[in-house]
Amino acid sequence: MSLLRQVATKSYSFSAANGRVFAGTRFASSDSTNLKEVLAAKIPEHNAKVRAFRQAHNATKVGEVTLDQVYGGMRSIKCMVWETSVLDADEGIRFRGYTIPDCQEQLPKAEGGAEPLPEGLFWLLCTGDIPSPEQVKWISKEWAQRASLPSHVVSLLNGFPSNLHPMSQFAAAVIALQSESKFAKAYEDKAHKSTYWEHAYEDSMDLIAKLPAIAATIYRNLYRNGSSIGTIDEKSDWSANFCKMLGYKDQKFIELMRLYLTIHTDHEGGNVSAHTSHLVGSALSDPYLSFGAALCGLAGPLHGLANQEVLVWLTKAQEELGGKEVTDQQLTDFIWKTLKSGQVVPGYGHAVLRKTDPRYTCQREFALKHLPNDPLFKLVSQIYKVTPDILREQGKAKNPWPNVDAHSGVLLQYYGMKEMSYYTVLFGVSRALGCLSQFIWSRAMGLPLERPKSLSTEGLMKLCKYTPEQ
Repeated sequence: MSLLRQVATKSYSFSAANGRVFAGTRFASSDSTNLKEVLAAKIPEHNAKVRAFRQAHNATKVGEVTLDQVYGGMRSIKCMVWETSVLDADEGIRFRGYTIPDCQEQLPKAEGGAEPLPEGLFWLLCTGDIPSPEQVKWISKEWAQRASLPSHVVSLLNGFPSNLHPMSQFAAAVIALQSESKFAKAYEDKAHKSTYWEHAYEDSMDLIAKLPAIAATIYRNLYRNGSSIGTIDEKSDWSANFCKMLGYKDQKFIELMRLYLTIHTDHEGGNVSAHTSHLVGSALSDPYLSFGAALCGLAGPLHGLANQEVLVWLTKAQEELGGKEVTDQQLTDFIWKTLKSGQVVPGYGHAVLRKTDPRYTCQREFALKHLPNDPLFKLVSQIYKVTPDILREQGKAKNPWPNVDAHSGVLLQYYGMKEMSYYTVLFGVSRALGCLSQFIWSRAMGLPLERPKSLSTEGLMKLCKYTPEQ
């Protein structure tokens, strides 16, 4: 039976006083609404499977590294464990074996809603199981109950200057939350390493719960004159509460946010934010420090900031083309002008994908359903029509197809969120679900400190038996 589908049979009971796991007589079931209880049953069985696999194949080679990969950012080197998702170059992302269309169809939705709830995807990433509606409601309530911010974090956020980038504020606030780390305290108290995952779980649940309040406070301070984010409704889902704190009440925007926060969660472990959280966490830094570091990577223009870059380019295209509908030839000329100036077409190409990003596709489907006549969406659709052929003709891009960033800003603009510098914060709120679900499993599996071997250019030349010409 597949690990992703099985119901664990090892028995555990929980102490309500301290949340610790003890061997007991009660069987954990996939029907339980308590995520920690379900994980406690799955972890020993998964680790036993990994131990048996390693004993049988520890010396088996899984790939060869080329000099191009060494100099090319370690691209595609198979050298890390990431349990929660896998990215295929042709079909795109799979979350624990499920595609984005699978998740849209099978994950629970809000009452009256059509888009999956990110709480459901977090349960899936943690357990490998599609959750029931009751399990998703349990997550929503847990996060609502854990959402309040310590006063020192609120003071920190309110003291930031307005010219400090939203992502800098976001990362700083997350790291400031480290004062609340149960993982750090447990380590200081000499907790047994077999319990690390429990403390990682508690920190991860706390941090995910608090991220919308942090992000909304930043938004209100920068763009809404410091107005209050209001209170958390324990009966609402995570996305709905986030939108309310931001000041958005449109039900279609809330649906968009549910979709957005679901599809941006995870993209296997090799991207900068995920890899950073994995690397920092391997030093047994707690989830706050690890995810704070991940946010610093996400802020880069070659990663999460790319959606802002796309919208800047689209706005420039509208202005130069007269702000009206244009012919395919006019748009083609503009794109060639961009490329010949040494720039790229933002939102096109991907480090791994070689087809249209499924995350682009599902956002396009949302736009076709809710805003088919929006001028900016029409421009994005027209760019999608002409750009791949142009990039193929140019011959430099390995992937001429659009990625997730090519579309997300257009949808946010339509519903009134026009503050482009804030978009990466939304990405960060979502990405926490992927980074932290894996963080829990990294500590549950006892994954070691990451320490790859580096070589100098001289050393590589010797290894390749290469003598440079004098």
